[in-house]
Amino acid sequence: MRTFCMIAAGLLAGLSLPAEAQDAAAGRKVFTGSCAVCHGTKPGEKKMGPSLFGVVGRKAGSAEGFRFSPALTKDGRKWNPKSLDAFLANPRKEIPGTRMAYAGLRNAEQRKALLAYLATLK
Repeated sequence: MRTFCMIAAGLLAGLSLPAEAQDAAAGRKVFTGSCAVCHGTKPGEKKMGPSLFGVVGRKAGSAEGFRFSPALTKDGRKWNPKSLDAFLANPRKEIPGTRMAYAGLRNAEQRKALLAYLATLK
């Protein structure tokens, strides 16, 4: 019986999610509430905006099959957590001329969680 209790306690202790997974779960909620209207998460999925599948590590303005603004295409930055964070905070300030109508996600904790979620889209 003692062995069973020790095993059960160990299994229950393992149920807490690592911080990255918690952030990604919170980020999925942010995505659903702020991004999903315009962006999909499946490869090649197009809505008003391009799919964000594989966005982390991709060159800005390069998702296949989507017509980007000249400003975003010319920008050429690589999307990484730092560049995405700046863009998501204020897209039109970060890349003047972007067609993205979103005003920005001002809450830094929500952006951090959203970035964790976007990193899982591979």
